[in-house]
Amino acid sequence: MNDSVPPERLQKLLARAGLGSRREIETWIAAGEITVNGEVATLGTRATASDRVTRQGRPLSLSRRIAQEPQTIVYFKPEGEVSTRSDPEGRPSVYANLPRGRWVGVGRLDINTSGLLLFTNDGELAHKLMHPSSGIEREYAVRIRGEASEEQLTRLRTGIELDDGPAGFDDVIDAGGSGGSNHWFHVVLKEGRKREVRRLWEAVGLVVSRLIRVRYGPIQLGRVLRAGRWRALDENELRELYKAAGVNPPFPTRPPKRTRPSRRR
Repeated sequence: MNDSVPPERLQKLLARAGLGSRREIETWIAAGEITVNGEVATLGTRATASDRVTRQGRPLSLSRRIAQEPQTIVYFKPEGEVSTRSDPEGRPSVYANLPRGRWVGVGRLDINTSGLLLFTNDGELAHKLMHPSSGIEREYAVRIRGEASEEQLTRLRTGIELDDGPAGFDDVIDAGGSGGSNHWFHVVLKEGRKREVRRLWEAVGLVVSRLIRVRYGPIQLGRVLRAGRWRALDENELRELYKAAGVNPPFPTRPPKRTRPSRRR
């Protein structure tokens, strides 16, 4: 090891290099896929970027990866795309429309949900943004079938017992609409359990007919970006995002050269 640089936990080092989220990397370590200087790593292994680190026998160029400028983009996921890199059913993946690079997704959206997804090559930032302790707000636009009573809205705000524990919205805002199948609400919550927004509405007897994530922390989806396209965050957005995550921003940084919304392939 290089004595001039203190070693850090392996999963944090690899996440910082943009190889994946800490949680994903921990599964590689637990499976015995990572070696450090020829020895199989454990979850307690520490290393530096100058160590010889491999995954499944392939060297990982940590120094080069860490030297790269951190980049973060926002993607407008349309309905019908999966948030995973591949799908056994052959459904299209959000990764097919992203610029070339090793992107770590900040959370997921189910196939029937559209809206904002963040991708970054800074695994440490991704980890902090997704960790429950960060308390990062997620805001969704929700269209429901039927009329929501004040009693139902109160239950959604005060909390409901779901199969995986109590849950509720931090805010529920009436966004208007007409008829019994075109009424919109904006809801805010600070966690990302599977299908949590839909399950909460279902728990009070209402069905979500459309769901769009419009904000993640300080980052807004906005009205310019079209479904299936991405854009780079500008420096002010990056600063706000790092601040919300409680991570020191590695500035000065430059966003990717193409800052206009990308064209769908």
